[in-house]
Amino acid sequence: MDCRRIHDVKSVSAAATTDLQEEHCTTLQVARMLGMAVRSVQMMVDRGLLQGWKTPGGHRRIARSSVQRWVDTHRQGMGMTPASLPSATPVSATHRAPRLLLIEDSSHFQSLIALLVRRELPQADLHIAEDGISGLAMTGRLDPDVLMVDLLLPGIDGATLIARLRSHEQFKRLRLVVVTGLNADERKPFESALQQVPVVHKTRLVEDLPPLLKALVTERELAP
Repeated sequence: MDCRRIHDVKSVSAAATTDLQEEHCTTLQVARMLGMAVRSVQMMVDRGLLQGWKTPGGHRRIARSSVQRWVDTHRQGMGMTPASLPSATPVSATHRAPRLLLIEDSSHFQSLIALLVRRELPQADLHIAEDGISGLAMTGRLDPDVLMVDLLLPGIDGATLIARLRSHEQFKRLRLVVVTGLNADERKPFESALQQVPVVHKTRLVEDLPPLLKALVTERELAP
């Protein structure tokens, strides 16, 4: 079975048709097809976004039909790479409110971070995306000054999203912050994407996130 990573709309359709000939796929096969981390696919199954079960031997299997439905539903979003999206109307960064984008699927942490931003940076313009695909599209459309992203996301995991953004010159000056509940050992599979990216553990959001955001916003305002 050819489980090549899917990068654009046409390859999504072609690869999905080829890769889903069997009645079910392994978690690894689905992760490769959709360009996600295995853990992200597991979370999608746990949340009911994909239909999965375990064999008597304890191996997870995912119904090909549910993967196809997910691909069809997200076809447009998966084709919207940052380079192809229109950026926000150009405005000098020093003459507008700082624009922040949070990509986080937990409503609890969405609310908490929004509260912290309103309290500590009332002038900031905060936007929220609930999954990696819509977050990638919103990044291209909004051209935010600071991007806060969770690692374990449905759609595209945070590490993959960061890697894609770094490959585009348009986002070279984007300031990144990872917010995650993973400890240091659990973050090791994402190490390559997290180089030089500040990480705030979710248990330390109240203490660590506000001063970090203030520093990044100040850096943006002082940038030439």
